[in-house]
Amino acid sequence: MKENKKQNWRSKLHIIIYEADTPKGKLFDVVLLFAIIASIVLVMLESVEWIDNKYHDILDISEWIITILFTIEYIARIVVVKKPIKYITSFYGIIDLLSTIPNYLTLFFAGSPPLVAFRALRLLRVFRVLKLTRYIGESTNFVRALKASRAKITVFLFFVVILCIILGTVMYLVESKESGFTSIPRSVYWAIVTLTTVGYGDIAPITPLGQFIASIIMIMGYGIIAVPTGIVSSEMTKVSKKDVQTNTQSCPSCASEHHRDDAEFCHQCGHKL
Repeated sequence: MKENKKQNWRSKLHIIIYEADTPKGKLFDVVLLFAIIASIVLVMLESVEWIDNKYHDILDISEWIITILFTIEYIARIVVVKKPIKYITSFYGIIDLLSTIPNYLTLFFAGSPPLVAFRALRLLRVFRVLKLTRYIGESTNFVRALKASRAKITVFLFFVVILCIILGTVMYLVESKESGFTSIPRSVYWAIVTLTTVGYGDIAPITPLGQFIASIIMIMGYGIIAVPTGIVSSEMTKVSKKDVQTNTQSCPSCASEHHRDDAEFCHQCGHKL
């Protein structure tokens, strides 16, 4: 009897923490989202010297409150799953841990800037919250489109790299060292900066031929930027025509997600949902 009550308690808590199809689950995710945003705001405010000097105690107390909340959430996630190690070693499990422990480590390594940087990893936890029903379809479409277009984008990037190497080599031959083109790698760097329309201005051609080539590269840059967008947009159009299951069920055994609406068992381990 006690075992059934314990199992029932764990199941209810698992639904709230890992799923968003219920009112309590949605509320949990919304509260978590605000906590993540608040923690990131605190990290940014602490990096501003005059704000940190004036409100250090308030910021420190607020950070500890959020850290304790994240700690309770992290422990709860471990408790409700049947295979804790699988969650702990998962991508989100590692992110949850890295975004929680920095404040505790400051007790032993006070004033360490890298620890503050680790706290910024909390922003990655926002992707977990995007499993909300209203976003799951769109996010799934986007991920599928990226996967479907990865081969085309990879080929395109290889083409851009080859083009930059060729253009950089040409500019190295055309321009002199006085204008900043002292080596082929540095010239390739200039070609990348110019082709992506960034244009730092630290290196610039001074010969008429070099300026002509640079003008062509700049014009090419506008077209090249649009290519990846077109590839992904095309794939998203194809994917959007397919039915996307808007289910946020998470397996209590292996934590697998994206189950069909009518699924009774996990597609990964076969555990009953």
